[in-house]
Order: sequence, then structure tokens, then C-alpha cells
Amino acid sequence: MARADIGMIGLAVMGQNLVLNMNDHGFTVSVYNRTVSKVKEFIENEAKGTNIIGTMSLEEFVQSLKRPRKAMLLVKAGQAVDDFISKLVPLLEKGDIIIDGGNSEYMDTDRRCSELAKQGILYVGTGVSGGEEGARHGPSLMPGGNPEAWPHIKPIFQAIAAKAKSGEPCCDWTGPAGSGHYVKMVHNGIEYADMQLIAEAYHLLRYLGHFQNDGIAQVFKEWNEGPLESYLIEITSHIFNYRNPDGSYLIDQILDAAGQKGTGKWTAICGLDHGVPVTLIAEAVFSRQLSSMRTLRSEACRVLNTTPDKPFCCSSPEIAKKLIDDIWKFSSRVLSNIFHHHNLFVIVCIKAEAVFSRQLSSMRTLRSEACRVLNTTPDKPFCCSSPEIAKKLIDDIWK
Repeated sequence: MARADIGMIGLAVMGQNLVLNMNDHGFTVSVYNRTVSKVKEFIENEAKGTNIIGTMSLEEFVQSLKRPRKAMLLVKAGQAVDDFISKLVPLLEKGDIIIDGGNSEYMDTDRRCSELAKQGILYVGTGVSGGEEGARHGPSLMPGGNPEAWPHIKPIFQAIAAKAKSGEPCCDWTGPAGSGHYVKMVHNGIEYADMQLIAEAYHLLRYLGHFQNDGIAQVFKEWNEGPLESYLIEITSHIFNYRNPDGSYLIDQILDAAGQKGTGKWTAICGLDHGVPVTLIAEAVFSRQLSSMRTLRSEACRVLNTTPDKPFCCSSPEIAKKLIDDIWKFSSRVLSNIFHHHNLFVIVCIKAEAVFSRQLSSMRTLRSEACRVLNTTPDKPFCCSSPEIAKKLIDDIWK
């Protein structure tokens, strides 16, 4: 008997947490995983005592869903998504819905949406922001795709989403085709720039100011009590204070080589394709790439002898405070006047080319509570509804 409101394929941590979130809000969820032993493990542990339904095959999974069937994928972006779609489609009917909640490239979502529409399947690509904790307790959701699907998934998505201070859910329909994944891509690109700024602030404090880990932790703690308050600044203060069982600092044992999943690169490429100078995002991507060249960096440092003869040192509390204040002022200025304008600016350019049709004022709500980017967006929503307002945005950035 079909009794599930929605189904989830993919039981990694994000998938599990979204399912538990849906269950908490009164929805019955069916789950399936390619490695079926993971389904049994989830049902017997994290999902024990809930109404979550474990299924051992795709056929059983589809049969458990109420019509129109809503099947959500949280699997690795790329070929895995196409593989599951090809297996699902023969089991579905016209009007059924497939939702991709992974970090798919928006052009792939465009293609899938178009191809599935010809077969009568409603396809949705949705950005999911907030990480594992967000998925469990309230993510920011950015769905886009076939608009006929929205009335069917809206009650579920808006129920499980984070809530803004106004009480509005951090979830709204972003537009057609790959718009949801496009918005998530830009969001992630800005997070790249945000994290790069934090890394550079740390570098200045550590290697220019010669601050110790506990001192850097205190600086970030104080920053988090002011205008720079955010999830990233908060956890950074905790990271610098975290110690191993032997008392040593964990931060000193972390290799200075960063990985990446591609969304920052996609944002930079999109900016280049549309003539939008998203320089901070591009430089953040380049910095990650440079960090991965650790052997080359170490050799260059040895050959070029880049260590200064007289290292700068905060020899007095006054000099230390001046350095902290200068970094704070620079960070605040960059974040408030550029990062979020980058976000809207890229979306404005795409909107102007009629790729996606969406009022930008709603985009702020999508990320106002659940996103990881610094909380410097104005309380009053901003929307580039005309060339004059777009010019005003450019003027404000310049000033």
C-alpha cells in the first residue's frame, strides 16, 4: 500500500538528516540506498521508532509512494544522478516528480528538466544549504525546475526549511530549469570567498602579528559578537581552541592544502561567461588550487628564501590592537559592500538575459538564516528591478 508522502534515495549523512527532519514534521518518508544494507542499518538505528519506511529495491520504493510520486535524490552529482533517473523513469507515471538535492551543475539540471518533461516527468533541482546540521534541523532550500511540481512539494519543503526572523521559511521557488542549482552555485561561490577572507585574516594574525592560537580564537570570538557575527566566524573561534587529548592544538596538525567540489569554479566560469567580474570568488578558487601545490610551494619558499630578515611582531598591546582593528575594518568593508553584491550581481546579469525569471527580493529569504555566508545583508530586501537601481548598486559598491 502506498503511504509515503515522499521518498529519499541516498542515505549518506545529508540524506539521513533530511529524512529525519521530514519525519519530525509529520511526513511519512520511504528510503532506499544502492547499498541496501545501509537501509537496514538506518532503520534499526537512527530511524528506529519513527514512521520511516525502509525499502530494499527501487520497485518497492516506487510502490510505497503516494501519487503523484515524489522521489528525491541525494547522491553524488554527475553520472550517478543520470543513472538513478534512467532506472526510476520506467517505474514512474506521467505527473510524478523527481527531485535532485545534490550539488549538480545547473546546466545538467537544465538538460534533465527538458528531457524528462518530454516523458511527462516533473523534474526539480534544489539547492540544499546549511550542511549536516541544517539538513537535520532546518536547511535553506532553493528549488527550481518544472513549475507544475512546486504545489506538490511546497508543503514539505517549507515545513522542513529554516525559518527567518520574520517567521518566513527559507525556501521559495527560484524559477525554471536549473535555477535552483544556479542560485546554490552562486551561494557556494560566495562561501569560497568568505572562507578565503577568514584564512587570510588568520594568516595576518599568525604570521604578521605572531598571535598564538588562543589569542586568535579570542579575536574571532569578539568579532562574532559584533557585525561579523556568523556561523563561519563562530566555528573558526572554536577551531583555534580545539585541543587533542595530549593537549596540542589540532589546527597546527592540519595540512595547509584545501580541496574543493567545483561550485566555486563554476561560479567563476559563469561570471567570465557573462562578463561579471566575480574577482573575489575567482581568487578564492585560485588560492585553493595553489594550496594543493604544497610540494612546489615548499620548494619555492626554500629557493627564494621568502622569510623576512626582521619579522614583524606586535611588540605592544597597542600595536596588536591596531592590527586586529585594521583586519576587522577591512573584512567588514569587503563583506558588506562586495560579497553579497557579487551574489545579487551575478543573478541580476543572468536575469537580464532572461535565462531565469525570478524576483530577486525573495532570494534573500532563502539564505537569511540557514546559509553559512556572513550575515551582512540589509534588513530591507534589495532588488535590481530596473537599470537605474542596478546602476545605484554599482555606485554603492564603488563608494
